[in-house]
This record gives sequence, C-alpha cells and structure tokens, in this order.
Amino acid sequence: MSLFKARDWWSTILGDKEEFDQGCLCLANVDNSGNGQDKIIVGSFMGYLRIFSPHPAKTGDGAQAEDLLLEVDLRDPVLQVEVGKFVSGTEMLHLAVLHSRKLCVYSVSGTLGNVEHGNQCQMKLMYEHNLQRTACNMTYGSFGGVKGRDLICIQSMDGMLMVFEQESYAFGRFLPGFLLPGPLAYSSRTDSFLTVSSCQQVESYKYQVLAFATDADKRQETEQQKLGSGKRLVVDWTLNIGEQALDICIVSFNQSASSVFVLGERNFFCLKDNGQIRFMKKLDWSPSCFLPYCSVSEGTINTLIGNHNNMLHIYQDVTLKWATQLPHIPVAVRVGCLHDLKGVIVTLSDDGHLQCSYLGTDPSLFQAPNVQSRELNYDELDVEMKELQKIIKDVNKSQGVWPMTEREDDLNVSVVVSPNFDSVSQATDVEVGTDLVPSVTVKVTLQNRVILQKAKLSVYVQPPLELTCDQFTFEFMTPDLTRTVSFSVYLKRSYTPSELEGNAVVSYSRPTDRNPDGIPRVIQCKFRLPLKLICLPGQPSKTASHKITIDTNKSPVSLLSLFPERYRIQSEQFEDLWLITNELILRLQEYFEKQGVKDFACSFSGSIPLQEYFELIDHHFELRINGEKLEELLSERAVQFRAIQRRLLARFKDKTPAPLQHLDTLLDGTYKQVIALADAVEENQGNLFQSFTRLKSATHLVILLIALWQKLSADQVAILEAAFLPLQEDTQELGWEETVDAAISHLLKTCLSKSSKEQALNLNSQLNIPKDTSQLKKHITLLCDRLSKGGRLCLSTDAAAPQTMVMPGGCTTIPESDLEERSVEQDSTELFTNHRHLTAETPRPEVSPLQGVSE
Repeated sequence: MSLFKARDWWSTILGDKEEFDQGCLCLANVDNSGNGQDKIIVGSFMGYLRIFSPHPAKTGDGAQAEDLLLEVDLRDPVLQVEVGKFVSGTEMLHLAVLHSRKLCVYSVSGTLGNVEHGNQCQMKLMYEHNLQRTACNMTYGSFGGVKGRDLICIQSMDGMLMVFEQESYAFGRFLPGFLLPGPLAYSSRTDSFLTVSSCQQVESYKYQVLAFATDADKRQETEQQKLGSGKRLVVDWTLNIGEQALDICIVSFNQSASSVFVLGERNFFCLKDNGQIRFMKKLDWSPSCFLPYCSVSEGTINTLIGNHNNMLHIYQDVTLKWATQLPHIPVAVRVGCLHDLKGVIVTLSDDGHLQCSYLGTDPSLFQAPNVQSRELNYDELDVEMKELQKIIKDVNKSQGVWPMTEREDDLNVSVVVSPNFDSVSQATDVEVGTDLVPSVTVKVTLQNRVILQKAKLSVYVQPPLELTCDQFTFEFMTPDLTRTVSFSVYLKRSYTPSELEGNAVVSYSRPTDRNPDGIPRVIQCKFRLPLKLICLPGQPSKTASHKITIDTNKSPVSLLSLFPERYRIQSEQFEDLWLITNELILRLQEYFEKQGVKDFACSFSGSIPLQEYFELIDHHFELRINGEKLEELLSERAVQFRAIQRRLLARFKDKTPAPLQHLDTLLDGTYKQVIALADAVEENQGNLFQSFTRLKSATHLVILLIALWQKLSADQVAILEAAFLPLQEDTQELGWEETVDAAISHLLKTCLSKSSKEQALNLNSQLNIPKDTSQLKKHITLLCDRLSKGGRLCLSTDAAAPQTMVMPGGCTTIPESDLEERSVEQDSTELFTNHRHLTAETPRPEVSPLQGVSE
C-alpha cells in the first residue's frame, strides 16, 4: 500500500465490457496540429478506435463530450496502434492500426468546431495490407537507415517477421527455433530487431541479415535450393534471462549509446547494445506494464512499472524514487504533453479505465482529537474480567459453536452390513487364487435435520479389501430427508487385510445467518465386515507350527456357539492369526454380555511370538532396501540414457555426419535396462505394500497379546498402538522401522526408564533409514521385558513406574501345556468344550486367504 495516490487529472470509462491490452494505447500528435499537443489514441478488441484530447475545467473532472475527437467502429479487433511516418512522399504523421489479418494506415485531420461541441477529427484510409498470417504485434522505425520515413515490421503468430516499406510489401522471414511469439522492438542505433523467444532468451537480429536471408516463401524447398536463394538467418546475439518477458523497449541516451529494457515476470533488465547486462532489478510483485524514458539526470533512465497491486513505481535505474497508488491495474502506460501540461501519466486497464494523472501529495487536514485521561476503576475491571473469564469457560465447555447434541443431530449416519453374501458377486479384477470371490453389500443411510450443503460421503476399508464405489455426493436442500446408498466390498488380492473395520466419513457445510456458504462439519461412522468375507471353511489339520493360547476367567464356550460354521481355527501365515484371534475374543465378549456376565476377561500366559514377528520386520526392511537400490540403479541408467541421446542428437545435427560408433546399439540396450528396472521398481513397490499390510496385521496381534499378557488398560493399549502403528502408508522417505524405533526409544527413556539418568538422554530428532533392524528388535524385546517387570505405559515424563512386579511368562520361550499336545489325539470339538484353554493353531501350507480356515 502506497502512502501517496496518483493525482487524478482526467479519467473516463471506455465502452461497455470492452477489453484492452498493452498495444491498445498510444500518445502522439496524430492530427499534426500546430501546437504539438499529444492526443490519446485507444483501440479495443471489440474493434472500436477512439481519439481523445482532454480539456478538464478543473483537476479530477471526468470526460466531457468535447474531449472525444473521434470514435469509429473498425469491425475487426484492434491489436495495436502506432503513429509514425508511414506514407510515402510526406513526413506527416499517420496512424497505423494492426488487426489480426490486416494492417491499415489512416490519415487523421482535425476540424475546428463552430459551436460548443468543440473540435472534431476525420479519418481517411490511405492504404491497407491484407495479411496471409495471423498477426501478433508490430514495431516500426527507419529500417536500414532510411531517412524521412518509417517502415513497419509485423510478427505473426507462427514466427514470421513481415516487413512493409510503406505501401509495398518487402519480404518475410521466419525466426529460427520459434515456438510462441514474444514482444518485439526495433533499435535504430544498431539497426536490429529484438524479441524474447519461448526459450526465455533475448534475441537480436540485424535488419541486413534479415533482408538477405532465405525468403520465407521458399522455406519448404530443398536444402540445395535454399543455399542458392539466400543466406541462412543467424541471430546476432542472445541472452538467457530465465523467464518469460512481458514487454521490451529501447531507449537512446544520444546517438552513441542506447539501452535495451526487458520487463520479465519477476525481474527488470537493462542491457547494452551488445546484449551485456547493464543492471537488473528483482521485483517483489507481479508487474503488468512498464515505460522507460530518459531522466533529467544525465546518464540515467527513469522507468514507470505498473503491477497487479494497483501500484505504479518510478525507478531511476535500480533505485525506487516514488510509489503511487492507482484505482485500477494498468496494462499500458504512456507519458505525454496534454493541454500544455507536460509529463502527464496516461494509464489504461484491461476493462477500459483510462486515466490521466500526475504525481503529487495533498496536505492532510485531519487532526487527531485530544485524548482525555481518566482514572481507572480497578474494582470494575476485576468484575468485568471475571465475567469474561466465565464466558470463555462456558464456551470451552461447549467445544464448538453449537452444543454437542445439536451438532450431532444435524446429520445422522447409520451403516448396515449384510450378513449374507451377494447372490451375484460384485468382485471384479481380483487377484485371488480361487474361482469365486464373494462380496457383501453395505448400506449407508443419511438423514438430515437441517438444510445442509455439499454433503460428500467417503468410505474407506483396509487394503486389499476393495469397494465398488467409495465416493458419493448429496444435496440436502430441505430438512428431514433420507438418502440411502449401497456398495459392495470384496477381497481383491491374495493376502489378508490388517483390519476388518471400515469407516464412512461425511463432510458437509451448514449455512448460518453470518456465513451463507456454510460452516464445514465432519461426521463419521465405523462398521465391521464379516470374517467370512476373507475366510472359507477347509479340511481339518492335525499339525500346526504356531500356537496361541487364550485363557479366560469363565468356563469355556462351545465353538459351535461362537463359530457355527467351523470347529477349528488355522491360517496360512503367522500374521493371519490376528483377525481370527480378535474375532474369537469379540465373539466371547458378545456371548457373555448376552448372558449377563460383566466380569468376563481374557488373558494370555504364553510367550510373545517375537521371533515370528521379527521375521516379518526383516522381510519388510529387506524390500525397502531393495527398493532403494533399484531406484538408485534406475536413476543411473536414466542419466546414461539421456547422455547417449545428447551424443546421438549432436551427431545427427552435425553437417558432416560422423560414424555412430554403436551409439544406437548402446541406446537400445540402455532403454531395455530402464524399462526392466522400472518394472522391477513397480513390482517391488507392490510387494512392499503387501508386506507392510502383513506387518500391520502381525503388529496388531502382538499388541493384543501384550495387552492380554499384562492386562493393560485401554489407555495403555492406545499408547502401544500409537508407538507401533504410527503410519498409514510406508514410503522410502519415512518408513515404519525408523518411526517405530524412535517411538519405542521414547517410551524406554520416559515411562519405562529404570532411572532418571535414562530420562535425561536426548533422542535424535532426525529420522533416517537404519542400516539394519537389530536395534529395533533389541528395543522391542527390551520393551516387553520392562513390561514384564511391572513397567506401565503413560504419557507423563515423571519418574518411571516401580519395576518390582514380575508377571509370569516374560519374553522367553516356554513349552506348551500337555493339554495342547494331546490336541492331535482328541477331537477338536471336545477340546474347546471341555477345557478352559482356547487354542488357535497356524500351519504353514501355501493356501490363499480365502482357504485359510479349516473345520
């Protein structure tokens, strides 16, 4: 924000919904009047041409009828207007108007008015050129050093420079390496055209080189014909500025020196005639237009730069001299002499706001009122403070803008999972090794109490479970509407998910009086999928390599009551025991709740299966290391591939081709290696994702066994889950191993520490992928050991809990009971019915998840 505003001398609004750009404004004595006063010429994309001669009665007056000398509809969009000596046989100024497919040159003459309506202008067409290509912009000057006349150069949208010697067409040349047109300017001192190409570099072309180069009409001829018809168009000099240019302008100090000014997107450049940088200025805002002109100080140049913050900055070289605020964003700025007032700044916005202003300040007539001092009543302030504290306390209790009950009643979300499989499975594109993959239908019902906007339902399940549709959109325009959607869930890949729990999240906006757009709200509802979605009954097995025994404080329940579809639980992998064991405990709890038993509890007295857990950790870590090596190798091959490409390209561009020296064979071999490595990286990423899912399942199982073993509370279990399951996704930058190791180390040095000395140790704040998993496995074992010695988990950093209580089992391997060993000789139904031990056994055959349960 500027301290000063531009002083409005005269302003007007042009037309209705017309558009303008930087080439649509020009200031010149277009009617060749004797007083030499400039006129304002404005063309619009709607095809209107207007000429103004402002004569305000007082500063700040708007446009009067007599200020408009001419307004004509040219029928075609006006791209650019310029005034110069464009007609042969005279040195009078004429107006050149550039359309997209036509160049017109007009003679403008003034007529003195006999009445109060003022002077008028008349415009006569002198000649026109129909263009074969779509024009972009133009420049003019005394090309080739001609005297007393100006030539015009037009740049087309496809990169052709067309030169017109007044009434006749001279020649056309294509710019080499052209992609998109840029700003164009002519330097009379060096007789050169300057532009900024799409390669973000300033390029200079000599007029003589353009004149004698190959004609553009012969561009499609053979190389031999090209060499015979002219010389190759060669750039005089280039300078890479590293950004696109908005405009380019040449300012001459005198006959011996001139400067090239380039306005970039973030920088302002001043170059010498030979392309060397005189100076540059980094801009802290986005510029919109500029105008350099000679300063009163010898050897310096002033530059007006407008920006998108409605500001106009005046620089003397790189020094900011003045900053003023405009009422609009300028797209074109000019300086001229209007009504005997020199140095008037004329700005034009893209929507037609034309303003003539000058720099200056107005004295401020505001005087601050005297502050009346009064004595403070501290008793009243104390009472007011207590009232405010009470209000703040009440607001904090409500936990939001509305009470909880009201906010929850905005939208009710309920989820119903079908107990039966779909009659026609909705599973598609599955990768499970079985002919039939079942699916179940889930119905979500939404009922609103008030008007809601932009309600969006998102459903999420753990991979490899898949949804037929996971995004839904609703509009609740009236209260008490009920919307129901249904979708199916199925197992897509051949491994088990880490959880059977799904989550339905609804985000919506509730409009209020103060906020019509609505206040965003989120509500979620969790649901549980049936176990049979991922398991199928199978043949019983008498042998098992892994066993987990769950103890209860009540008499065992017949598995026929808990699992009517099966007798014995066994799974394919160690990590698959998690879902089965968790389902067993949940069904036991539901069974005893229905029986009215409130003190039912499960426990675990065996050893924590850390060895099997560590094998999964090592496998996951090995895949991470392989992925890192493959990506590094792929990067090396990609660099090699690009290097070979560059060498081949240099050979092909060379005028005297050299032997390829088997570079093409090397390129083909490297390409095949890149493709093979990319496939290997993709395959490793898939294996890593699957391994991470299995690791999460095993982690859930280990947390469950530790909780049953040490009888942990819900808060302690939550701390374990936060430490062992911190990530939803595993990446090379932040992986599971280093994150979990840092979390467990924190627990060992805080709530599970043996002494205050351990608590004082600082942890490394930077997480990097470890060299191996030995330290992580050591910390997990130490965590279980300290829990077995009475340690308790808490978030406080106070002194560690007493370590005197010793629980049975610990982390050492203990033999299973004789009861479990006799299970191979007894019927499984009798075992689970007549004894207190509930056993889950896991063999190691290669069976898919949908075949991992036997009966």
